[in-house]
Amino acid sequence: MNHTRTLGGAVRVDQSACVTRPMMRATHARTSTPHELLWHMTGVVGYARTVLRGSDFEPPPLESLAAELERFHATLELLCDDFAECTLAARITDEQFLHGPLADTMTHAGQLAMLRRLFGVPVPSENFIAARLHAGNVGASQPEPASPDAWWRPDQPPLPPGPNPGEK
Repeated sequence: MNHTRTLGGAVRVDQSACVTRPMMRATHARTSTPHELLWHMTGVVGYARTVLRGSDFEPPPLESLAAELERFHATLELLCDDFAECTLAARITDEQFLHGPLADTMTHAGQLAMLRRLFGVPVPSENFIAARLHAGNVGASQPEPASPDAWWRPDQPPLPPGPNPGEK
């Protein structure tokens, strides 16, 4: 196991998952709720751990979104610890971790953010390049945005990328 592999800060799942209606579902009946998405994300991160440790990981659904969020962060923290454990040998490459379970989890974090926007509770815009990321901090307690976009308003549609798009 490459001991330099870490998860550099948590995906901002709390911002995306904690919405006023945790069971909200987009108009299509097969769209997952935030609670269902987070449960799946926990399963994907847990599966990534099995690539390092063996066995199976099939988490049962939890009763509340808050409990699922807590379990997600705990599972993510365990994966971070696994990555730091140099005695573990992965059955896949670092690239496969990135393009497999980690990319899958980040995709679903984006879906949570999209659901928030659809239901009128968008995640505030910020410059993630300037974010205060700390390797190993994958828990729910994340620093406030270091560079929030001053032009952002929750009632406006997303603006094109670039410096100060709200001033054009």
